[in-house]
Amino acid sequence: MRRPHLPLNALRAFEASARLLSFTRAGDELNVTQAAVSHQVKRLEQQLGVALFKRLPRGLMVTAEGEALLPVLRDAFDRMAEMLERLENGQVRDILMVGAVGTFAVGWLLPRLGAFQARFPLLEVRLSTHNNRVDMAAEGLDYAIRFGDGAWHGCESERLFEAPLSPLCTARLAESMSRPASLLQHTLLRSYRDNEWPSWFAAAGIQRPPPLLRGITFDSSLAMMEAATQGAGVALAPPRMFERQLAAGSIVQPFATTTSLGSYWLTRQVSRPVTPAMAAFRDWLHEAVWQAYGIAGETPP
Repeated sequence: MRRPHLPLNALRAFEASARLLSFTRAGDELNVTQAAVSHQVKRLEQQLGVALFKRLPRGLMVTAEGEALLPVLRDAFDRMAEMLERLENGQVRDILMVGAVGTFAVGWLLPRLGAFQARFPLLEVRLSTHNNRVDMAAEGLDYAIRFGDGAWHGCESERLFEAPLSPLCTARLAESMSRPASLLQHTLLRSYRDNEWPSWFAAAGIQRPPPLLRGITFDSSLAMMEAATQGAGVALAPPRMFERQLAAGSIVQPFATTTSLGSYWLTRQVSRPVTPAMAAFRDWLHEAVWQAYGIAGETPP
């Protein structure tokens, strides 16, 4: 037999009460009285024919039946809230989940993201950052922008652009550097990739082995550059990601020599179909790269 429709207000009252374990606090959240919440829950229990709470002297305890119902309601309310949030002036806004390496997000993507939103006002980008280690499935990402060689298991990768590394430091520190070998006398800030400084020294023609690097190891170029800006040492980082700081003079690039150990890539899980929202973001991103550097993206061989 089909069960009569359950009142939405009663379901809301139960969910809030079960989450807060209090009719009073649930009433405060829902802007109704404690008595109204209690009445709604009692009415729901009568319709369902089960007890959802055990009333205790100092609060509530959810019954096994209530525990079974609660996650279903939470999921339904979350889905309704998400759908209502996407409705705008009679149109549905698409949501795009993007994860990006923090350096790329702050140094390159954010300054350009306003142009994307202006072109696609009904497409909302939800941006999260990571340090190049990301679980796309667990985080529900449509795309992840990463740094490397483009080879990530189970992912399709489209190359955006190279990010050559070069020493960056304060102007005051740079005054003491007459040639690349001068760096051997300074604190060299480093990332967890221990091959970066040796690669740069080789590119600069330094024949003797680079110094044994000691000190703080950074998992983010953003944090490393903040240390460099404060005069803590010389960072090896991609100038393309710090164009604003270079233009402002808070840091300088004392030598033109660079070394390239990877590129930024737009990646997605092979199992995740490309939606219209994803296609719009991908095409815009490649267009923005072309406008900035005159290069087109590519997929790995």
